Amino acid sequence: MHDIQHHELPDGRRIAFRHVIGNGPTLVFLPGYMSDMGGSKATALFDEARAAGRPCLLLDYSGCGESSGAFADGTLSRWRDEVLTLIEARIDGEVLLVGSSMGGWLMLMVAAGLGDRLAGMIGIAAAPDFTRWGLSDEQRDRLQSGEIVLEDNPYGPEPTPTHPGFFADAERHLQLGDTIELTAKVRLLHGQRDADVPWGTSLRLADALRSDDIQVTLVKDGDHRLSREQDIALLKSQVAAFY
Repeated sequence: MHDIQHHELPDGRRIAFRHVIGNGPTLVFLPGYMSDMGGSKATALFDEARAAGRPCLLLDYSGCGESSGAFADGTLSRWRDEVLTLIEARIDGEVLLVGSSMGGWLMLMVAAGLGDRLAGMIGIAAAPDFTRWGLSDEQRDRLQSGEIVLEDNPYGPEPTPTHPGFFADAERHLQLGDTIELTAKVRLLHGQRDADVPWGTSLRLADALRSDDIQVTLVKDGDHRLSREQDIALLKSQVAAFY
């Protein structure tokens, strides 16, 4: 990825991004927890956009990938503000948000800040409120007392940490307990063999969103990542329908 650039924030954080210009809404891909813009889905969408003459923006949250900062300092609020700042600085016109896993939670928060610039949203195993349904009462108690919670990581050798600061901030951004006042077109993809995010979460999200233009696609043999060739082909077809 020789085309990585950096956007410097007033406090010195340097946010890594890739940007290609084109016609139509700019696709902005929001990675999952501890993920970055080098993933297969993000890369596939960026390459597809460039080939089709469509605009696309990828980025790494602070503390992730090529961006500066410590992951332990990351929160949903902090990352939302980084995304909105980059959109404001680099993008004119409408924005199509694509959020994967935790990025699907962040997608809702970014969408609320975009107002009428929001062209639509695509969630891939979207995981809003995972600090509620994805953690035990014992883990939540430990986080509330200021302790870091470590869990087995099926995608790498190091355990996955949840930091007390992330948890406390996430509690202020819960989505599924009330109506989500977004009316844009929404497409949600979810694998029914997802071992990390129950596929019913996408149904709950569809029910919570005020929009009437929502379709949920369940992939019976799909896992959490939905990164097989056929999964990425499905994702590309969903994106193409917005253009």
